[in-house]
Amino acid sequence: MIDRMDVTVQENPDAHRYEAVDDEGTVAGFVEYVDHRDTRILFHTEVADAFEGRGVGSTLAGEVLDQALGGDQAVRVTCPFLTSWVGRHPEYADKVKLG
Repeated sequence: MIDRMDVTVQENPDAHRYEAVDDEGTVAGFVEYVDHRDTRILFHTEVADAFEGRGVGSTLAGEVLDQALGGDQAVRVTCPFLTSWVGRHPEYADKVKLG
């Protein structure tokens, strides 16, 4: 069994994405977004192959949603991974728009 990995999730506005970064500064995964009118649309999640199965995607999902929901915009999730994650975490279901 592979241990869970600690990452820090931070927004990279120049790249229009949130990044999960390890303690060495390596980007382990990211969620891309686009802002359209009053909505932040989260449309793609990717975890680097070397970090698969270590909890990076789940950490990224929760942190990204918390950060995005803390902003001034509505949040829409179109990414299949994030849509599935929200389905397993009902506390987010009434806070984001799906599809």
